[in-house]
Amino acid sequence: MTILSNKRTLHIVAFDVPFPANYGGVIDIYYKIKAIYEEGIDIKLHVYNYGRKLSKSELSKYCSEINYYSRKIYKNPFMGTLPYIVNSRNSSDLLNNLQKDQAPILFEGLHCTYYLAHPSLQNRVKIVRTHNIEHHYYKHLENSESKYFKKYFFRIEAEKLKKHQEILKHANIIAAISPNDTSYFNKKFGNTIYIPAFHSNNKLGKPDNKGDFVLYHGNLSVPENYNAAIQLILNVFSKIKTRAIIAGNNPPKELITLCNMHQNVELKYNLSTDEIHQLIKNAHINVLYTNQNTGIKLKLLNALYLGRFSIVNSLMVEGSGLEKLCTISNNFQNIIQNINTLIKTDYTENHYTDKKLFLEKKFNNTIGVQKLIKHIYK
Repeated sequence: MTILSNKRTLHIVAFDVPFPANYGGVIDIYYKIKAIYEEGIDIKLHVYNYGRKLSKSELSKYCSEINYYSRKIYKNPFMGTLPYIVNSRNSSDLLNNLQKDQAPILFEGLHCTYYLAHPSLQNRVKIVRTHNIEHHYYKHLENSESKYFKKYFFRIEAEKLKKHQEILKHANIIAAISPNDTSYFNKKFGNTIYIPAFHSNNKLGKPDNKGDFVLYHGNLSVPENYNAAIQLILNVFSKIKTRAIIAGNNPPKELITLCNMHQNVELKYNLSTDEIHQLIKNAHINVLYTNQNTGIKLKLLNALYLGRFSIVNSLMVEGSGLEKLCTISNNFQNIIQNINTLIKTDYTENHYTDKKLFLEKKFNNTIGVQKLIKHIYK
């Protein structure tokens, strides 16, 4: 489809307020908006809001138009056949605003696809940015959750998301966030391209040769992350002499208590993004561990761009394209051994150069956005 206006326009429908860019999904959205703007595209932004502070002043630097819509909160989250994350992002005002011109529409996540198959948008160029294979992600949330109601909700949501995923056949382009996800969606729907995660790092940090602690960081209110932190403390950090820091927001009481039981383990929480980044830079080793291999972990990209050495398990990195930059350890004893080795190893110019060449080629925001734009306006 050819866009006839002198300046190319793009609608972006975001599932949450993109700024501050302080968690995975909105980090990708915010830095994608910034990169699209820098390519001279006129952005009309549509945002579903449900609690985060509205940020018009920051977002208006890059968007000519910003529209906010309230997310609908239902007392019964099991109502209807659509997934709750989709059904609650349903605004007729959004549809009316999208119909005002013929510009392409970028839907951020399966969350925002309520109107993807609407007849009035049939002839539009429609792109869906997939942040995960959502039903896989929600199945992992179910497995990580201990509270019965939440566990049941995640199970039902995963089932609904698997069915709703079929709506992606109405997208002209699926922009997947990892090589694994690209393969999955391309096999099912075709028209899938790999666009790496957008992130805050314009260039690779160059830290000194040495740090004196190991770091695990993540949003500690998320079961996947606080369970990983607990496992690392019990099985790794409590068994080494090196100082270990756990960093992230809203930790559960169980994690606070556990950290207080070990002299070499320190918990730092409710920090700003800059404070988290400073810890990543200062750590000699970033240890990242997960029990699910969904999407791509933006905290891993931050660790590689800002920090020195990274020890990860396979689920954290497989299919991401980042395997060669990490020390992969798939059991706790092996993580301990690699910590004890790397804590004595200087981070050299060679380590820095190898990472720089790889990341600037494979995870460059400008290269990623130019590929996306080429497909949208071809």
